[in-house]
Amino acid sequence: MTYSLLDLLALDFVRNALVAGVVLAVLAGLLGPLVVGRGMAFSVHGTAELAFAGGAGALLVFGTEAIGWGALIGAVLVALLFGALGRAQRERDSVIGVLLSFGLGLGVLFQALYTGRSANKFGLLVGQIVGVDVGDVLTLTVVGVVVLVVLAVVRRPLLFASLDPDMAAARGVPVRALSIVFAVLLGVTVALGVQIVGALLVLCLLITPAAAAAQVTASPTLASVLAVVFAEIAVVGGIVASLDAGLPISPFVASIAFVIYLVCRALGALRTRRRVAVATP
Repeated sequence: MTYSLLDLLALDFVRNALVAGVVLAVLAGLLGPLVVGRGMAFSVHGTAELAFAGGAGALLVFGTEAIGWGALIGAVLVALLFGALGRAQRERDSVIGVLLSFGLGLGVLFQALYTGRSANKFGLLVGQIVGVDVGDVLTLTVVGVVVLVVLAVVRRPLLFASLDPDMAAARGVPVRALSIVFAVLLGVTVALGVQIVGALLVLCLLITPAAAAAQVTASPTLASVLAVVFAEIAVVGGIVASLDAGLPISPFVASIAFVIYLVCRALGALRTRRRVAVATP
């Protein structure tokens, strides 16, 4: 029996996946500009690999019901370490590289030892919308609301510390504490993303929309709004496209986000040329 796209959209698991994707896109869009501004793109990748290891370990020991919690624990623990390192770029990058390779190797070991359905293992890497149920949606929503509330409280000092950490520290802003708080928020969002788009491509959802927004605006507020819009387009469009093609959502999410980035980069370059032409006598 062949199902049309409208028939598929009427299924419960598809609606669950869309709601989860919308929540994730909001979080990724709001955190993404801060990640880019703080130079933490590599941290996202390292956190995703430890979330993958945590999810794979939970799958091996406790089964599919514990994947989300395992990914969350793995991501938050490593995010705390990254946050404690602060903005010492050289030290942070070397530690991230070590932990990234360790997490990836550990995750592969856990998956090799797992004897259950191969789809459960594959979904951790590239995402699997059929694995999102009502309980997952509820967990994603509650955790997402908590992240948004915390982000709303610390956003202004966090933005100040991201743009000029030395000046922020001189003004009495708790830069190190804010780094740890932000790292935890990032770890939670990455763990949520692993369940939707998979560990391999969660980076594209947190970084690409924010990088695209940065090409067309210098306003932090507008960049956050655009990043949320771009992330929503990528996630919802990726889910719908994957349903029609019968393939994992990750390549579709990554492709849509990449196209948005290319368009924004072209618009940014055009705007820069016009400004130079106007300024040149």
